[in-house]
Amino acid sequence: MSDVYAVDLALDIRASVPGSVLADLRWHLGIEGGEAAPAGMYPLLAERGPAARIGGIQVGELARTDDGWSLTVRQEMHAEVIPELDSLAERLVGNSGTEGVVGQIRFYEEDVPELLVNRAGELVKMSLVPSEGGSG
Repeated sequence: MSDVYAVDLALDIRASVPGSVLADLRWHLGIEGGEAAPAGMYPLLAERGPAARIGGIQVGELARTDDGWSLTVRQEMHAEVIPELDSLAERLVGNSGTEGVVGQIRFYEEDVPELLVNRAGELVKMSLVPSEGGSG
């Protein structure tokens, strides 16, 4: 048994995003250096290539748009870094124009993810419940 999670994010970030938030995101994506990270911290979104447990590949892309930035991420993460991910996701959602579902997080041995939702600039985690007995 492992404590690995599958994490997916897909959202647009406004051009007015503070430089510090954008620099932090770029550091986490591994595309920009930054100030020395506190002990024990490492970029959360920088892995690329085949995922060890969740299947598929790990990606992290940030692209400039006319209105700001577009971000797409798929990573596998250990449970101990999820609070740091939550903090980063909250800052991103607070600077995003993408309403509704912006991602999901799923324990790799589970079938059903927890949705990450932008509700008026606030990150809301929404647990899904599997249906009993399949189609009705």
